[in-house]
Amino acid sequence: MKYISTRGGSPKLSFSDVLLTGLAPDGGLYLPETYPKFSNSSLEQLRAKSYQELALIIFQTFIDDIPVNDLKEIVYKTYTKEVYGYARSNQDAEQITPTLELDENLYLLSLSNGPTLAFKDIAMQFLGHMFEYVLGRKNQTLNILGATSGDTGSAAEYAMRGKEGVKVFMLSPHKKMSTFQTAQMFSLQDENIFNIAIEGVFDDCQDIVKAVSNDLAFKNKNKIGAVNSINWGRILAQIVYYFKGYLDITSSSKEVIDVTVPTGNFGNICAGHIARMMGLPIRKLVVATNENDVLDEFFKTGNYAPRGSSRTFQTSSPSMDISKASNFERFIFDLLDRDSEALKKLWLEIDKGRSFQLNAKSFKRIQDFGFVSSSSKHENRIQLIANFYKKYNVIMDTHTADGIKAALDHFDSRVPMMVLETALPIKFEESIEEAIGKKPERPEQLKNIEALTQRYEVFGNDVDQIKSFIEANN
Repeated sequence: MKYISTRGGSPKLSFSDVLLTGLAPDGGLYLPETYPKFSNSSLEQLRAKSYQELALIIFQTFIDDIPVNDLKEIVYKTYTKEVYGYARSNQDAEQITPTLELDENLYLLSLSNGPTLAFKDIAMQFLGHMFEYVLGRKNQTLNILGATSGDTGSAAEYAMRGKEGVKVFMLSPHKKMSTFQTAQMFSLQDENIFNIAIEGVFDDCQDIVKAVSNDLAFKNKNKIGAVNSINWGRILAQIVYYFKGYLDITSSSKEVIDVTVPTGNFGNICAGHIARMMGLPIRKLVVATNENDVLDEFFKTGNYAPRGSSRTFQTSSPSMDISKASNFERFIFDLLDRDSEALKKLWLEIDKGRSFQLNAKSFKRIQDFGFVSSSSKHENRIQLIANFYKKYNVIMDTHTADGIKAALDHFDSRVPMMVLETALPIKFEESIEEAIGKKPERPEQLKNIEALTQRYEVFGNDVDQIKSFIEANN
């Protein structure tokens, strides 16, 4: 299995090389040359598998440069009930990503059982072990540069803390995450973790990461890698739970389901798109956005118009306060029949701060890929959190509420709808208290996390300052 860049100007790489490279040298994102296919009969053979067994089978179809026994050891070291039993019962922890039936044909896929209580732990814990393994085998070191709107940062840092050969430089928008999210990241005192608060919004942080990664001389000299969902390893690990969720809520591979995904940087739902391309019987992929509804506008009109910092809203679902989704390029690449030249023309407009409009043929193909969309506002989130707590005794976080709103907008009672959970509600206590009149219960070890000493640096929106900081701490 080799990997190619969406922009067509980089050499084909193996999985291990793609893992360490992050963004392709030509500015594109890596994808496998072809997607492996699972037939109905092969899906049925997966039905009785544990999460670990399922992950190993799927990973083997994408990774052929790591010995199977080594890959198996990494998988079984990553997906344990100890790591994913943080906020669930032991029985649920065995499942890693248990499903919860809310109502007839309405399910919640529980993804927030890891150490930072967010779905990103599922992939990031795998990446932490994989980075350490590949770097050790190559006798190399890596400086990971990432950007976070809330959950990626803490998930990455908790996965990489103490790992041999790895340093993490994580950019976040200054004072624009929840207090809990901020405390999770900034309270870490590990010597290989560096938190950098940028005076701006998430898109500014992401632009800095891309600018540094596109400076190939600096990237090579300072061994810069990526842990954001621009890294293919993140997407690969997320594909697994789409299969797991599907198998949990169906009894036959002849059944189809719909899936709703709260979407910020388009990585999580991109994994769903790839799972569908691999043969998983997903009928609709519902894109759920908040007030930053650039993607909702695109899927309704074919017009992709990212907004600048001044027009990116700060909302009560802050991890989705993104107006330029980096993984969107992977989907458009497939939508354009993997025509790199056509994609480069579109992204030339985006890189110049402009927009693009799909032609009629390409816009019609969106339906072939099963995509629909919806957006929500703060009042929708608060009302849904309150209603679902009253009706089902389930407290959900604000991002998951965005997902529920979109799911109900597109709900067909004849087809199972699976909504992907984003985080546990304790990460967004202010909104939960507004909705139900009380704060969700915290585990004992997290009760005073905001009082811990925080270690971070504040910088302006300046690429050169970040480069200098990395060099000074390399």
